[in-house]
Amino acid sequence: MYPVPFDYEVAESVDHAIELLGERGEDAKLLAGGHSLIPLLRLRLAAPTVLIDLGRLDDLNYVRDEGDHLAIGALTRHRQVHNDELVNEHCGILAYTAGLLGDPSVQHRGTIGGAVSHGDPSGDLPSVITALEGEMVIKGPGGERTVAAADFFLDYLYTALEPQEVVTEVRVPKLGANTGWSYKKFSRRSQDWAMVGVAAVVEKDNGSIGSARVALTSMGSTPIRATAVEQALSGASPNAVAEAAQSADEGTNPASDGAATADFRRHLARVWTRRAVEEALGR
Repeated sequence: MYPVPFDYEVAESVDHAIELLGERGEDAKLLAGGHSLIPLLRLRLAAPTVLIDLGRLDDLNYVRDEGDHLAIGALTRHRQVHNDELVNEHCGILAYTAGLLGDPSVQHRGTIGGAVSHGDPSGDLPSVITALEGEMVIKGPGGERTVAAADFFLDYLYTALEPQEVVTEVRVPKLGANTGWSYKKFSRRSQDWAMVGVAAVVEKDNGSIGSARVALTSMGSTPIRATAVEQALSGASPNAVAEAAQSADEGTNPASDGAATADFRRHLARVWTRRAVEEALGR
């Protein structure tokens, strides 16, 4: 199926993109790598009157060490995140997960800003950034603001972005030497969206668990923190992981669809949470 006709504009800067969004109204869409938007266009699930192309904004393509966190430009490609030395050194879970996304065409064209702006709860990066308690830097006509991941993903394909706003940067904390991590993803084929995914970031403290942050993919309309698991693991022995993981699906609302039933997703969430936390503790 072909998309409906649309106009095409090239943004010369972030401010120019914001200006174009204001001029063209709510039916305008931003285009970065296009691997989320173009399939929706072809299926006519999205019908914008104009696409505003951000792809030439090279000043949004970077990874910077900002002391206690890494700043990643919104147009940084997945493959760049996967291979970047700073990301691999200081936030290995993000580098690892970026390497799981789709085929080479997705890796080399898809962007971290596009992945979070799309807001798909089946996406891997939103869950990982949620577990990391990362932040999105957003710019609009009223200036710049920073939104925590917990407040950014609001509903299915719906984020805190206002109509004239653009994600310009993603910030993630640098993980310490005593922090282990894991991202476990279950899908029918290696390049598919996650049937269920689990991101675990665990602080180790003298043989016990100091704290744990666990986020779930495809278990609701947004990435979901497994708070019952986190509470059960705080200050606990590693031997408590299996029991704590049994509460991984508490507070979730998974869908039943052609990929899996809701009950099977709940089962997977419990199994993969145990495996993810155990792997994080072993790192």
